[in-house]
Amino acid sequence: MATTSDIRNGLCIKFNHDIYKIVEFLHVKPGKGPAFVRTKMKSVTNGKMLDNTFSAGHKIDVVRVETHKFQYLYAEGTEFHFMNTESYEQITLNRDVLDAPDLLKEGENVMIQINAETEMPLSVDMPASVILEVTYTEPGVKGNTATNATKPATVETGATVNVPLFINEGDKIKIDTATGNYSERIKE
Repeated sequence: MATTSDIRNGLCIKFNHDIYKIVEFLHVKPGKGPAFVRTKMKSVTNGKMLDNTFSAGHKIDVVRVETHKFQYLYAEGTEFHFMNTESYEQITLNRDVLDAPDLLKEGENVMIQINAETEMPLSVDMPASVILEVTYTEPGVKGNTATNATKPATVETGATVNVPLFINEGDKIKIDTATGNYSERIKE
């Protein structure tokens, strides 16, 4: 049994008859009263977010996980197909398990956490950023750059991202997978 001092981002725990992945946590030590840990957790079964506060020293039930490298193959409706890069075995995951399914490009490598006891996939860790090509965007209006003006752009995976006005069709852009926001234009 672990305690709240073992909490870290990405840790999977059993809580309320479900398995949750810690997304954010904050150790709080107020001047008056006992310390506590404020957490933001995501259910690995249905994808719902939950805010919870644990008192300091609270016992938590940690789920033992193994991390394996998988390659994204293709999507079929709400099902996403991945292949283990070492054993070449394939698994199928539901769209709800993925953090940013719209930014996933075929052939992209991801890390999948699997419950070591039940062999059930728990979560998919995307790379920190992805480089995608802009397939459609309106042309920018010249001289309209006094402020941080943005316009919607559709990328090769079908996702829509707000980009600066100077981005054109065919440009490659870097997108932060955690927030889904534009980071920079990639020059080749």
